[in-house]
Amino acid sequence: MQNAPETSLVGTEYEVEVGPVAHGGHCVARTEGGRVLFVRHALPGERVVARVTEGGEDSRFLRADAVTVLEASKDRVEAPCPYSGPGRCGGCDWQHAKPGAQRRLKGEVIAEQLQRLAGLTPEQAGWDGTVMPAPGDKLPAGEVPAWRTRVQYAIDPEGRAGLRKHRSHEVQPVDHCMIAAPGVTELGIEKQDWPQMATVEAIAATGSHDRQVVLTPRPGGRLPLVELDKPVSVLRVEERDGSVHRVHGRAFVRERADDRTYRVGMGGFWQVHPGAADLLVKAVMQGLLPRKGDMALDLYCGVGLFAGALADRVGDKGAVLGIESGKRAVEDARHNLQDFDRVRIEQGKVESVLPRTGITEVDIVVLDPPRAGAGKQTVRHLASLGARRIAYVACDPAALARDLAYFHESGYRPRTLRAFDLFPMTHHVECVAILESVAKGA
Repeated sequence: MQNAPETSLVGTEYEVEVGPVAHGGHCVARTEGGRVLFVRHALPGERVVARVTEGGEDSRFLRADAVTVLEASKDRVEAPCPYSGPGRCGGCDWQHAKPGAQRRLKGEVIAEQLQRLAGLTPEQAGWDGTVMPAPGDKLPAGEVPAWRTRVQYAIDPEGRAGLRKHRSHEVQPVDHCMIAAPGVTELGIEKQDWPQMATVEAIAATGSHDRQVVLTPRPGGRLPLVELDKPVSVLRVEERDGSVHRVHGRAFVRERADDRTYRVGMGGFWQVHPGAADLLVKAVMQGLLPRKGDMALDLYCGVGLFAGALADRVGDKGAVLGIESGKRAVEDARHNLQDFDRVRIEQGKVESVLPRTGITEVDIVVLDPPRAGAGKQTVRHLASLGARRIAYVACDPAALARDLAYFHESGYRPRTLRAFDLFPMTHHVECVAILESVAKGA
């Protein structure tokens, strides 16, 4: 006998007092009946009417949007972007909060994740509790930093460029994305029609004038003739296997950080905020304090950003091993670091390649894992290598906290933690934790 289908509560409205911020760009509230709501477009302490967007009678929690603000927080501002708000673009989470309030909210999320998943207070994590703005981003309330150097536009069935709505495949057409960097905006993607395309990604390098557009056609779709407002190279994502191929122009863009130029090919990963690469290299190197002759690891090394910085500092008698799973990124890293004799880049998953290297001892380590984190197996292996210090670069505070707990089990504790607002208007935040062996100190 089949269970009766769950009764949907989508569209139901509740008047609620908004509680604390939660990881994911929303706040927690409870109905009078005790139901938990994750409410977007609200701020802690507000009283709002929340309309359910997802969930039913049997759901553990409901997702909702604040559609009417009855009592506003002093941190609330009118969202500068006309596409921000309930049912509209899902790209930004905190357009309705003052910049300083956004950073405080992110700090509260980091603190909550550290406590819940790692059992650490900010003091125990070596963190002063602040989230620092990126260079040039300290703007008055109502102004939006134009920081996003890579924007993937979704294309609606009519061929209009836009951005997806929150937790939806539905497209909100836009004529301008306020957080897009000037180099992206000047391409004029939103002014064009993109028939038969699924997505159009625009990339504006910070370290050069290189501009790139990556087209993903719909199944069976043909590429349009691309005529944009600025010179641009064009790449295509293949339908059958997701590989990226050059249509015309360069297959890469040139980025710059730590006084070096890096080639980033075929839409590959580079920090999205124009100030991020330099800021993170500085934070990592200040924390690790590399010495001449050190043996260093750069795990999840991408195109070699941290490996290059390490190689510069450990000198001819030192050595750096980078590990990266992406084939194209490995090719770029080897190209970018070819003038260092003592740098080696291996391709494959860190958890598979690291044990095969035969390395039993290192001095310093950088790891910059994907959003899911490094995981217990990799953390344990790293801890067994006895590094003096480990720098962990994290784009997700929950993954960072989980891995810090694994490091603690393996004898490493955070010496310092710094947090940077490299994704203004969104809930994302970047952290750099410097770990040291409890036995060794530093």
